[in-house]
Amino acid sequence: MDIKEIQNLIKFVAKSGASEVKLEMEDVKITIKTGPGYTETTYVQAAPVQQVAPQVAAAPVSQPVVSETPAPVAKAADSSANYITVKSPIIGTFYRKPSPDKPNFVEVGSEINAGDVVCVIEAMKLFNEIESEISGKIVKILVDNASPVEFDQPLFLVDPS
Repeated sequence: MDIKEIQNLIKFVAKSGASEVKLEMEDVKITIKTGPGYTETTYVQAAPVQQVAPQVAAAPVSQPVVSETPAPVAKAADSSANYITVKSPIIGTFYRKPSPDKPNFVEVGSEINAGDVVCVIEAMKLFNEIESEISGKIVKILVDNASPVEFDQPLFLVDPS
């Protein structure tokens, strides 16, 4: 986890209104406490990770691989430039269908109208129906069923034409 990711996490926690967040991964422990006039951020990173990080940063020995990677990404960005992204309005678990025995709300190629339910996101045992704000055709589903999603995470690509 780099400094930019930590800064983004701090901003996200501050906006969410949470008073304390603890995040522990194999190599990083982060605690963020917020409140009126009180902001504290503590993070601890194990020493072996700091030794490994320079090796990873110095690893781009194969220069052609690094130069080839941006080209496909640029092509993908050009092809999806005319699509609109439907993003998650909340943090929770993404579900493509209302219940296990029902069909999916939408599939790739489905035509949707503004106000149509495209998925459900469960947050704190509440199932929130997510409605499309645009009309169009589902081009791509970006999240797997029953997987966690973050606030503002892209869920679907929609072709508005």
